This record gives sequence, structure tokens and C-alpha cells, in this order.
Amino acid sequence: MSQQKPGAKRPSLSSPSTGTLGAAVAVVALVLGFLILRDVRGDGGPATGPVGVADPSGSVAPGETIDPAAPTTLAPFSINGFKIQVANASGLAGSAGDMTTKLQDQGYVVQVAMNVAAGTAKRMKTGVFYLAGCEAASQNVAAVLGGNVEVAAMPQPIPVETGTVGEACILILLGTDLANKPLAGVVGGGSGSAATTTTVAG
Repeated sequence: MSQQKPGAKRPSLSSPSTGTLGAAVAVVALVLGFLILRDVRGDGGPATGPVGVADPSGSVAPGETIDPAAPTTLAPFSINGFKIQVANASGLAGSAGDMTTKLQDQGYVVQVAMNVAAGTAKRMKTGVFYLAGCEAASQNVAAVLGGNVEVAAMPQPIPVETGTVGEACILILLGTDLANKPLAGVVGGGSGSAATTTTVAG
């Protein structure tokens, strides 16, 4: 039998440094975050259009400058990766249903049309309202509507007859300016012809 001497040390396994462990955790979190956001942004369907923001995959070498007048590369944007709710605030019967059909014809996912809540004032100008995370989608929808619309965060309480937009993250409060009119931002019509906007990074 062997006995351990009182002064002898036991061999120990080396442990990774806190910095190395922290870096590994950060890399794993970054990869998981990317994968989650990719899944949340859309289902990867075929209907895509530019979102209006520069593609982050391009990089600038140290010491190099960017020409603000140069066109940017736009990242793909799935127009069927979010849902829209159209509510009639124009007072013109059937206009929200008409707008719903026109947006669906362009490839958007639009819920059944509804009216604004009782007592809500009639709108002259159409408004596009978004929930957090749907800011880019609201800009895309505003462009398809012709661009001359109000764009803002979702009002609280939500001024529709049900008090909720269900699964939608975009609410269009249809005003008299666009009621029963064609989509001003659609070029040539037909499915997938949604307007695109370009912004220059700078």
C-alpha cells in the first residue's frame, strides 16, 4: 500500500484563463445571436426587396474613406417576413379591404381588414405604425404606399376596433388620401413589384 506523504502535492488540471473563457463565450453568443436574428427576420421566402440600409458584409480598409455619393449595396429584405394590419380610418366603406388586396397582390402578408376603434377621428393622411423590431418593414411599406405617409411607433392604445393588431407588427391607418387609390410606390404592377428605396450610407 502506498501512503501519500504529508508534504506532497496532488497533480492538478490546468484551467483556462478567464479571458480565454470569456472570449469563447462571446463568440458562441455572437453566432447564436446571428442565427436567431436570421430566423426572426423572415422565413427566407422568394419575395425580397431592398430594405434601404447598407450591407454590413462590405468592409473598409484602414485609412480608406467612403464616398457618401457612391451607391450602396442593399441587403435583401423579405416582404413576407412580417404581417400587416390595415384599418379603415378614411370613413370610405371597403377601402381597407381594397388596400389589403392590393398589398397581398404585391406579396405582402396582410391580415383581414378592420375598422378603427369607435370614436377615432377620420384621418386625411395615411399613417404607417410599427412595433419594435419592425422599423425597416415600416419604411418599406411606406415606400410602397408612395412615401407621403406618416411613419411612427405604434400608438397606445392601438386605435382599432379589436384593440390589437394580432400577429402583425405594422398597422396602416388608411386615410382619405390613399383610400381606394392604386399603390403609388408600385412600378409596373404585378406580384413582387414592390417599390424599393435606396439610402446612401454616410
